[in-house]
Amino acid sequence: MTQRHLTYLTCTVVVLASGMAATPSAARPTVHRVQPGASIQKAVDAAKPGDTVVLSPGTYKESVDLTTSDVTLRGSGAHRTVLVPDTVLVPGTDADRGACAGAGHGICVTGTDKMPLRGVTVRSLTLRGFTGNGLWATGTDRLRVQGVTAERNGKWGIAEERSVRSVLSHNVVEENGDAGLFLADTTDTEEGARDARKTVIRHNRMLGNRVGVIVRRLRNLTVDRNEATGNCAAVFVVGDESKPVAGDLRVTRNHLRANNKHCAATPRLPFLQGTGVVLTGAEGTLVAGNRIENNKGTSPLSGGIVLFKSLMGAANERSTVRDNLVTGNSPADLADRDTATTNTFSGNTCTLSEPAGLC
Repeated sequence: MTQRHLTYLTCTVVVLASGMAATPSAARPTVHRVQPGASIQKAVDAAKPGDTVVLSPGTYKESVDLTTSDVTLRGSGAHRTVLVPDTVLVPGTDADRGACAGAGHGICVTGTDKMPLRGVTVRSLTLRGFTGNGLWATGTDRLRVQGVTAERNGKWGIAEERSVRSVLSHNVVEENGDAGLFLADTTDTEEGARDARKTVIRHNRMLGNRVGVIVRRLRNLTVDRNEATGNCAAVFVVGDESKPVAGDLRVTRNHLRANNKHCAATPRLPFLQGTGVVLTGAEGTLVAGNRIENNKGTSPLSGGIVLFKSLMGAANERSTVRDNLVTGNSPADLADRDTATTNTFSGNTCTLSEPAGLC
């Protein structure tokens, strides 16, 4: 190689190295650490997409509004980091308390249909004693709620609407006023079922709520490998006459036992007691591989697996109930109290059914 070639290569390497050095490095995610007594909201407001807000062990008297995509709010463990209401503040009197606190919720994750909040994670903390919901999410995409305990909240433990591709996993929802887990199309308008786009509810424990999990007017969602006991009803799939029809749902491999708490009737529902799974007004729902035992009551919705027409009179269509272990439930392990003839029962291990012959 000639001297001229060596000089050219040397200059080229220097130029390339200089160009590489001049390129600014990508901003690194920031970890914002919060100690008890400090403001979680201030740390959340300072967080940029990709950042994590870490809460040290302790009790925080605060509600939190999350409105930035791709932010993680992480506690130090469900029994170590606890959020409770600030009882010093009187609802509606403090303009600085935030929308979430004003509504009585613990954590709010808020986007819109046109601008969904994407990639938010909430994990490893407890939400206790809020008059509204422990966690309330609206307008989200790929929300993850993991390792959260929501207990003794006035309405729902963990709830979402207008949201897609969520994962709610390894949470504990206990003694909430209504549902432990609540997922719906919308709560403020009447419309057809929305596509939840493979939302998954899995490995959660639901204890002592009115209903363990409610899935209302949604499609394309899975309730899998959860445990429910001590609720009035464990799993409630709600549809109606609206279009698109709720359905394309999977309720699989759950353990639902002794959900025998008594809950009084409401203007929309009869009293609840002793229900494992109830389907109302949905289509194409699969209920398979579940273990459902010792759910006992005298409500029209009581039983192990119950098909029931909706409050608006809409029937379940093309539901498949197969390969479940359903035992010790009363008045029946399997109950088809619907009007449609397109639902099928096969391969279930059970003793009593309405009508006879489904076991």
